[in-house]
Amino acid sequence: MESLLQKINLLDLVADITEYKNFVVSEVNDHVLRIAVIDGEFHWHDHDTDELFMVLEGELIIDLENDKTFKLLPGEIFNVPAHTQHRTRSNGRTVNLCFEKKDNDINGST
Repeated sequence: MESLLQKINLLDLVADITEYKNFVVSEVNDHVLRIAVIDGEFHWHDHDTDELFMVLEGELIIDLENDKTFKLLPGEIFNVPAHTQHRTRSNGRTVNLCFEKKDNDINGST
C-alpha cells in the first residue's frame, strides 16, 4: 500500500503545457480530480452530475446557458449544477482543477 502514497505538485505537472490539456490527477472514492490547462475556449456541454472548478493560475471564465458569466481567479471555486449547459474559456493560459464524479460524461454540443 505504501507505493500508492505520494505527494503531487499540481503546478509542476502542468509547467511545460501550453496548449489545451485536461487529465485525471487522482481518484477519491467515486470522484476524480482533474487538472486542465486552457487558453481559449471549450465547447458548450453539460453533465449528469455537478462539476466543481477551482482556479490555480490565471482567470477562468465560465459561461452558463442563461447568459450568466462567472470569472474565477486563483483560489476561487464555482459549482456548475448537473444538467446545466456551460463552457469554460480564458483569455490567456489558465490552470484549473475540476472535481467531479468518475462517470461524469459530457453531453450536449460539440
